[in-house]
Amino acid sequence: MRLLSVIALCALAACTPAPSQEVSKNFVNPTAASAQRSAPAGFSGASGSAPQRSNVEIQADFLDLAFRMESGRSLPALTRFDGPILIAVAGEVPATARTDLTRLIARLRNEAGLDVRNAEPGQQASITISFYPRSELQRVVPTAACFVVPRATTLSDYRTRRNTAFVDWGTLSRRESVSIFVPSDTSPQEVRDCLHEEVAQAMGPLNDLYRLSDSVFNDDNFHTVLTGFDMLMLRVHYAPELSNGMNEAEVASRLPTLLARLNPAGQYGGTRPGQIAPRSWNDAVAAAFSTRGGGVGGRKAGADMMLSIAKAQGWRDSRLGFAYFAQGRVHAASDPQTAIAAFSEAARVYRSLPGATIHAAHVDMQMAALALSSGQPEQAMQFVDRALPAVKRAENASMLATLMLMKAEACDATGRSAEAQALRLDSQPWARYGFGAESNVRARTSEIAALAARGNRS
Repeated sequence: MRLLSVIALCALAACTPAPSQEVSKNFVNPTAASAQRSAPAGFSGASGSAPQRSNVEIQADFLDLAFRMESGRSLPALTRFDGPILIAVAGEVPATARTDLTRLIARLRNEAGLDVRNAEPGQQASITISFYPRSELQRVVPTAACFVVPRATTLSDYRTRRNTAFVDWGTLSRRESVSIFVPSDTSPQEVRDCLHEEVAQAMGPLNDLYRLSDSVFNDDNFHTVLTGFDMLMLRVHYAPELSNGMNEAEVASRLPTLLARLNPAGQYGGTRPGQIAPRSWNDAVAAAFSTRGGGVGGRKAGADMMLSIAKAQGWRDSRLGFAYFAQGRVHAASDPQTAIAAFSEAARVYRSLPGATIHAAHVDMQMAALALSSGQPEQAMQFVDRALPAVKRAENASMLATLMLMKAEACDATGRSAEAQALRLDSQPWARYGFGAESNVRARTSEIAALAARGNRS
């Protein structure tokens, strides 16, 4: 998705839920063409931080993730794979996908304790990751960057059987064969992000919850790789205390003891989290971040509705921060002062939540853009410097490149041309991994230069 001016600096998508059969990841960067580049060496694939919330909250999160679909429909039973989980790839596999999948499998084995491995030739795969051109995937699920479905083996098979019981998660008694569909002609980072979220959902929880600040299981798309919380959810999903076919009450009765064993640091007080967001919230998010019709007026109305719902529900979690973030985003180009006030509130909320440092970094990126475009390069650099550590930990290459390019423009504006040139050079590996095609890298570079030029004229 390509937006204009300051708004273009946050690549969040229209979060329209997909139909009930598939579990999807929303659009991140639809215009990027494929790039055959590995992840920059600076991303080590380190373990995610341990959850920082109580087991009382985490228990409720697990039940809402495992027994609900993104559509809101309830699932009758827990399902998972029996035995080793074998993963195969098919189709037009991007070169970077194999490296990123290898790193993901290593994390799943080491952090979630799962017996996951690549399928050998001739073995029946538990999960098949099939790569197709984005245009083919869009014809099936227009709002999704990638998605996962049970039983169907190919995209044409899924297209034929869609909206039937054959590909309905609710009809499963156990997981035996799951397919993930990923675009082959997008940026390496988007491919990696799809692998993380969709492989995790192919194996474990199927839902996304806007209230989670420390998880990829959230359609706000701030987290792009699996977190410590996500690994705990998978570890719980495959714990020996649970089994295929258990209903929600049976699982709930075992979770306190199970979580005490797997997450002893969470054994303290805590309160249950708020309820799942109503359907009207999802509709408001879709409107606020839409690139399809409605225009600026529709996006502003959606953002207003998000904030109204968040306040009416009494939310103090990431949904309130997201509502303020949406407010800032829709006003950034036309009313910078209103945007700054909204972003400041979003940052306040995010900095009070566990696992939300990347959310706060997104706010800092927006604030840096506003500072750069208003002729305040020193202020822009302060916002960038504060955001960089969290962005590196989150392994978000496109965001890291954007911040580095913004700082380079700020350095130029303050007479530090040598530092600016070094930043531009150092940003290139991240930009190529994050944005893909050189044309996309140049476009992002030009957008940021235009912000700085506007600031120079102010």
